[in-house]
Amino acid sequence: MRADRALLLHLGVLAALLALHLAAPPYHHTNIARIMVLAIYAMGYNIAFGYTGLLSLGHALFFGAGLYGAGLLVYHGGAGAAVALAAGVLAGGAVALAVGLLALRTAGVAFMIVTLMFAQAGYLTILYFGAWTRGDEGIVIPQAARVIAGLDLADDATRYLVALALFAVALLANLALVRSPFGRVMVAMRENEERSRMLGFNPFTVKLVALTISGFYAGLSGASYALMFGYVGASLASVQYSILPLLYVLLGGAGTVLGPFLGALAMFYLIDWASALTDAHQFVTGAALVLLVLFAPKGILGTLRARGAAWLP
Repeated sequence: MRADRALLLHLGVLAALLALHLAAPPYHHTNIARIMVLAIYAMGYNIAFGYTGLLSLGHALFFGAGLYGAGLLVYHGGAGAAVALAAGVLAGGAVALAVGLLALRTAGVAFMIVTLMFAQAGYLTILYFGAWTRGDEGIVIPQAARVIAGLDLADDATRYLVALALFAVALLANLALVRSPFGRVMVAMRENEERSRMLGFNPFTVKLVALTISGFYAGLSGASYALMFGYVGASLASVQYSILPLLYVLLGGAGTVLGPFLGALAMFYLIDWASALTDAHQFVTGAALVLLVLFAPKGILGTLRARGAAWLP
């Protein structure tokens, strides 16, 4: 019964997003498409942090791997958008696997610092090879190259529907993952690693698999961002893009499937609204986050789950 209720909620959110495709004005149409792409990234971060307890500041490296894995292949290699998208997903997962093999030898604050160092090294590498990556100036992907299966991703309506399709697949796959036996092992690892080890689970292996899955999500988001919005730049692989998914997850609710999307939606429009009111929009955003930490430390959905909606996955 609880599983059915959770599935209906997630399908209802997807149906509402499809309805918005018909009702939303152009400005919000583009914004929501961007939010869905970034929410995929935040979902991946939530798998590592919210469900497995891995506080990483290196996810910008995985997002950047997807971004450049797709963008460079199109710009320099002349690859099609479908091939570039697949390459970006694989790049994100492969980089996450490589980083995990080294970084997971540490734990806690040390893991956070090591992942941050990897991400910063990746950012500096992008700047160093500016002849190929064009550094901060970035690469603009030609419109002709942004066509996948006959769908023009430069078209607003098409971009929204493709973003929704990718978001739907990522969301339902995430729901299936956290409700699977492996999902329960991830949560057990987060709650009590030593007890999980006594039950026969290898913490290193579980964390490595979770981080790699998280990397696939980040790579999908990065590649989708490059192809849908036609831009690849070093700023999108900076440390800011390691902090953003953390904020999205904390705001929406760590360890909840819909939390990353809700957090991305709320944060995006909070910044948009505050920017229209004052130049000090970061102060407004910061104040909102402080209030959240004080009065709803588990995030929006996490607080709802703690106060009665225990069926939320």
